[in-house]
Amino acid sequence: MKKHRADNIDAFFALVRAGLWEGYVAQGEGLMAQGESLTFSDSIEWGAVYRLAQEQSVVGLVAAGLEHVQNVKVPQEVALSFAGDVLQLEHRNRAMNTFVAELMLKLRAAGVNAVLVKGQGIAQCYERPLWRAAGDVDLLLEADRYEYAKSVVLPWADSVEQEYTSFKHIGMTMNGFVVELHGSLRTRLSRRVDSFIDSVQADALRNGRVRVWRNGDTDVMVPAPDENVIFLFTHILHHFFIEGVGLRQICDLCRLLWTYRDTLDCGLLERRLHAMGLLSEWRAFAALAVDWLGMPLEAMPLYSASRRWSRKGCRILTFVLECGNFGWNRKGGASYSGSYVGRKVRSLWFKMRDFGRHWRLFPVDSLRFFWHFFWDGVGAATRGE
Repeated sequence: MKKHRADNIDAFFALVRAGLWEGYVAQGEGLMAQGESLTFSDSIEWGAVYRLAQEQSVVGLVAAGLEHVQNVKVPQEVALSFAGDVLQLEHRNRAMNTFVAELMLKLRAAGVNAVLVKGQGIAQCYERPLWRAAGDVDLLLEADRYEYAKSVVLPWADSVEQEYTSFKHIGMTMNGFVVELHGSLRTRLSRRVDSFIDSVQADALRNGRVRVWRNGDTDVMVPAPDENVIFLFTHILHHFFIEGVGLRQICDLCRLLWTYRDTLDCGLLERRLHAMGLLSEWRAFAALAVDWLGMPLEAMPLYSASRRWSRKGCRILTFVLECGNFGWNRKGGASYSGSYVGRKVRSLWFKMRDFGRHWRLFPVDSLRFFWHFFWDGVGAATRGE
């Protein structure tokens, strides 16, 4: 938070909340201050607000929030930057939706049944799906079908990234889009967490725990809400502990929980989080969502209103703002340039420092996750991954 003035940060979050919940407010289902006309002081540095939106990959949400600003005029240069970015988001999302539909049809024709996780499936939970920052196309497959799917897809790729064979993951570029095949959604945090994710994955793929996203004229399979929450939250934790998590991912979780608030099995969610040992992490992120993102209380399972969790949520937020989306602030600029070895050393330093910081929040889990990640990394290096 030291990079930005407090009033700029407050303005940024007011705009994020307005964009995140505008449909909720418009429907009159609750009295949320961020749904009213927003007023700001003349001292707000709108360029700083724009940079925050970029760092956290929530330009679309902030742009939607700007529509609620009444008492000040955003500088033309900043307003045009937001408008241009939104047009690019819409273009990118439409193109990606078309690509996903075509890819799914080709996969089915080749006998590959894949489930779309994260990305465009989560985007449909937003009031304006085309304004969510588009990422990769992540396809989840049964572990025993991963090799066959890989043999089908690789000939279509323009370029292929390094494969991580231990958890069945390979990425590639295809028609300008990054496609990732996942035979597993393991986090590399602990055996306990990863073995449970395997069981949830089996529920989704073998027991039909999926739903249909009607993408144009094509049916795209995405995880059912109860399974999707687990996949999304453990993915957030993976990046929180290992790389750096951004506000967009937390907003994704909020919108997923909100969209399926009436059908989500909260008892099942609690049992699963308890089985993985992640209830403390959930409550801390829940406090962040409620305190800073305006998450409606009735849609946030297992929320506990206490100073303890609010303090933890605030510390998580400090880390989120410092790192940026997927470590944006650490990867940008000349400070991240240099040799391959130099970048690896820098990355390792950040990871070790982060685990040390997170020890203050989750002392037992941070230590356990660090040692698992360390030995998993040693094994991966031995395998040449």
